[in-house]
Amino acid sequence: MYSFNELHEIIEKEIDGLEFSAPPEGLFEPMKYILGIGGKRLRPILVLLGANLYKDDLSKVCLPAIGIEIFHNFTLLHDDVMDNAPIRRKKKTVHEKWNSNVAILSGDAMSIKAYQYIGSCEDKYLRDVLTVFNQTALEVCEGQQFDMEFEDRNDVEIEEYLNMIRLKTAVLLGGSLKMGAIMGDASSKDAELLYHFGVNLGMAFQLQDDLLDVFGDEAVFGKKIGGDILSNKKTFLLINALETASGDVEKELKFWITTKSFNPEEKIKAVGTIYEQLNVREYSQNKIENYFALCLEYLDKVDVDAEKKKELYSLVKGLVDRSV
Repeated sequence: MYSFNELHEIIEKEIDGLEFSAPPEGLFEPMKYILGIGGKRLRPILVLLGANLYKDDLSKVCLPAIGIEIFHNFTLLHDDVMDNAPIRRKKKTVHEKWNSNVAILSGDAMSIKAYQYIGSCEDKYLRDVLTVFNQTALEVCEGQQFDMEFEDRNDVEIEEYLNMIRLKTAVLLGGSLKMGAIMGDASSKDAELLYHFGVNLGMAFQLQDDLLDVFGDEAVFGKKIGGDILSNKKTFLLINALETASGDVEKELKFWITTKSFNPEEKIKAVGTIYEQLNVREYSQNKIENYFALCLEYLDKVDVDAEKKKELYSLVKGLVDRSV
């Protein structure tokens, strides 16, 4: 069995060796740029972990795993255009370094490249792998659309938000594991269990990000705290607060999400205090713990030795241990 770090090294080596050199350079250079600025590489590693539960030879799984990473970065590239985001992983976004037209077209090319790499899997797995990927890719687009629509709504409900993050974030983790399991000759039952493990992991991960953005340690979280509050982003915390607040607390919260002129530090502190008063932090933490518990329930049922599942157990533990 490979360790998580060993699989990360394999993925990085494969990405470093990608050839995007054909003209026109203006199409392929942004693809190399976005893939070269790093990232956790979690999704392709999950593909390899899903396969490695059942087979030792991952040589024919690496390229499809790279395809998942290319697809993920394609979605980030287009997301950055839609969000008008200037920075990605502490580097200029593609539309800032070049322009929006370049970002859109290079993103389109990346989606095609993703299919090329995923389609390089062995013929006996191709139909099943593409079925999973196609459904997953469509759901990611659905999630992004919901996220955009939420920006203009103040009546978003908790269940709507949970469905949005399931589509936008979680299904790609589940799909990555399931594709890997299929290429590892897992039973259909195990492949489905791993899918649900990944989806619940993604749900916990995103809700944890919501929480850490307000209450996390910047040194551990890796980015400035309070960004979601400043942008009035519809997160699990804000939606829950809007649903439960009343009286003066409700008036204060609505003031902070509607006022155009404010001191950033004052707003972050004030809204964070409101979250504490409404027990939103505790409620969010409990929800995260529930999703982590579901992860482990699904993983426990996967019909392989616990020793082979240790990297997935460690992954859950690592996320649980992230500082809040």
